[in-house]
Amino acid sequence: MVISCKGLIHLTSGRNVLITGASRGLGEAIAREFGKTGANLILVARSGERLAALAEELGAFAVAADLADPEAGAAVLRAARERVERLDVLVNNAAMVGPIGKFWENDAAAWAETLQVNLLAPAALMRGAIPWMGAGGGGVIVNLSGGGATAPRPNFSAYATAKAGLVRLSETLAVEAAELGVRIHCVAPGAMNTEMLEAVLRAAPEAAGGEYGKAVVQKEKGGDDPAVAARLIAFLASDEVRGVTGRLISAKWDPWETMGEWGAELAGTDIYTLRRIVPEERGKKFE
Repeated sequence: MVISCKGLIHLTSGRNVLITGASRGLGEAIAREFGKTGANLILVARSGERLAALAEELGAFAVAADLADPEAGAAVLRAARERVERLDVLVNNAAMVGPIGKFWENDAAAWAETLQVNLLAPAALMRGAIPWMGAGGGGVIVNLSGGGATAPRPNFSAYATAKAGLVRLSETLAVEAAELGVRIHCVAPGAMNTEMLEAVLRAAPEAAGGEYGKAVVQKEKGGDDPAVAARLIAFLASDEVRGVTGRLISAKWDPWETMGEWGAELAGTDIYTLRRIVPEERGKKFE
């Protein structure tokens, strides 16, 4: 694991925001969105050169780390603590699609690495961030969900398992961390033309199954705009939705722009959460 810090952070204004997977794609869009608000950015990614260039442009800290390393999460937080007294926002965006194909044919090490990057690394970062945020008066964590979190995703078992686990972990920790003033959400960003799409296109069509054809069409037509998901993430970190926590919000399908008006109604409901469907909800009754 390599940890390096570059750039200049201005401590006199804005919130301190740590973003993983920040060097490209959605992560870069999130960094730019928070940068517009005057936030102090701590950007984390594997890509040292791309990360350093973006950090220099945005006046941010760059922390080069590979979250496939089980020790990386703790190391990233140590680097952040050396620079800032408090952490206001954590965005767990870094992810990998992992092995593609039937579960029993997947490489076991690659399968486990996917869970490490997509689930265990965010968990490690939250383990350290929640008490740190609580000591500073509270904060917001946004975890990136994805395809497979709410429905089966054949031939992508590692990715789907990790993302479903991340959503349920987020819901659980939202309850545990509420007394510390820490809100935790998940965001489904939509189908974007990012490196994950390229990974599907590089896979054998028979391994990716129906996802391959969808990826080809998406590549040709263009995917969802990462800027929309970035705006949602910044919105969830704002005071406009201070009373809302523990939800999975879709950037594409949910009317999140008006959440400030109706968000309080979510309290005490299971709306925008993972749940079990009973027969009566589908017009059936089994005896």
